[in-house]
Amino acid sequence: MSQYGDDDQRFAFETLAAIGHGVALWSAEGRLRLANPAFRRRFDAFPGGLEDGIAQPLFLDAVERSGLIVSSGQPPADPLGPGDLLSGRTLIFSDGAIFTIDGFATANGDLVTLCRDVTEATRNARALEKARETAQQADHMKSRFLRAANHDLRQPLASLKILIYTCITALTDEERAQALHAMDVSVQIMEDLLGALLNIGQLDAGRVTPTIQTFQLSSILDRLKLQFDHQAREKGLTLTILPSKAAIESDRALLERILANFLGNAIRYTDLGRVLVGCRRHGKTLRIGVYDTGCGIDPRFHEAIFDEFFRVGGEQRDRQHSLGLGLNIAKRLADVIGHPVRVDSAPGRGSTFSIDVPLGDILYSNVGEPEINERIGGEFAGLACLVLEDDVYLRSALTALLERWGIRVLTIDSFDDIAATVGALEATPDIIISDYRLRGGVEGPDVVGAINDLLEQPCPAIVVTADTNPALIQSIRDQGYPVMIKPVSPPGLRVIMHNILFEPELVPEIA
Repeated sequence: MSQYGDDDQRFAFETLAAIGHGVALWSAEGRLRLANPAFRRRFDAFPGGLEDGIAQPLFLDAVERSGLIVSSGQPPADPLGPGDLLSGRTLIFSDGAIFTIDGFATANGDLVTLCRDVTEATRNARALEKARETAQQADHMKSRFLRAANHDLRQPLASLKILIYTCITALTDEERAQALHAMDVSVQIMEDLLGALLNIGQLDAGRVTPTIQTFQLSSILDRLKLQFDHQAREKGLTLTILPSKAAIESDRALLERILANFLGNAIRYTDLGRVLVGCRRHGKTLRIGVYDTGCGIDPRFHEAIFDEFFRVGGEQRDRQHSLGLGLNIAKRLADVIGHPVRVDSAPGRGSTFSIDVPLGDILYSNVGEPEINERIGGEFAGLACLVLEDDVYLRSALTALLERWGIRVLTIDSFDDIAATVGALEATPDIIISDYRLRGGVEGPDVVGAINDLLEQPCPAIVVTADTNPALIQSIRDQGYPVMIKPVSPPGLRVIMHNILFEPELVPEIA
């Protein structure tokens, strides 16, 4: 510093100290002349403090050996001078701070190093990039969802077309009744598919929460038989679904979706022979397998077939138009419910896709719908149900259904004067079924609460809604009302009515 006067030196120190960025002045030979406090604090890697006169290579070596810097960018190809090794670097410090180092030459040949804190700017840039990627991913997910919906809904829709023709041309009442029953199952399958596809759309967001319960596997196997039997016959295949009375622990809708994808793939890629669905116990689990005599899959593709949109080579070019989503959806759903998926296949030997499901205690299993219908047949006779539904067609259909069960149906047309309306009822209701959104912006739970305040003995209620928003559904349940999602399944409605009226301890919302 001898070439500078005392006043110059003092002025330089005061100026540099006032700068918020770290600043250091180096000689043309790369030795430190002076550094401001911000620079010294940032490079606090020297036991006795940073000394003037240290050469840049020794400075960098001491800083890197101290562990103060965890990442250091390379200097530019053409530095400003022989000692300007810092210029152009980006340094990441052990405390997470990110600094850029810029070098400037002075008129007298010295070099100035400017050390700028870009931590916040870098993090903001990364956040913007992540937001952009998230937006692109959401757009991609939307497109994938629409394709998946088209892909999966064509199956039961094709079944419906065939069944409608069968119903029209039926020669006997029994044949027509069977076709109508199969049509009803196809509609239920479409409803379940829509619900499952909505869940698929939420998988990437991590919002799919499985509902694990104990139930009998037969309820799924019977539906799979109805769903795929005609498709197998059209291809000249023999479809065998071995019966099982095993009770398992799983999510009923998601497991059915997985098995349906396995079964649909098996039929699609089998030209001759048979497709078999069977179960085998393995310790405390039940292995549910779908076996086919199809073309088979090379072992080198066994992992890749579960990737999105993956299809095996040109041999599938002439197959039914498949988007390669089925197995990907199945695998992702299996991961959600925690069930291992396996594949055993080789070219020319067919394929086996299986899933291992925990066995459940049959004493805690849900009773199948046909069994419930027989057990509670006639138990609603003589009861009164108040229906709060302002859609004329839905109210008419629900009224007809309840009356077939021997229930007296009461309705309310106006919600302006609840006290007068309740006083005019022909009977006191035993249960209330209410739509969530009623005419005039009125909410069903509020009307139910007002009605129960007027009744001498409040009655239980079910709230029905087409809104699948989890927060809304939970808010309704928090008010003590079980929720059913439209379109309402008659067997499901009958089960929940039975539980509410005769076994309320089974209904968590009112327990």
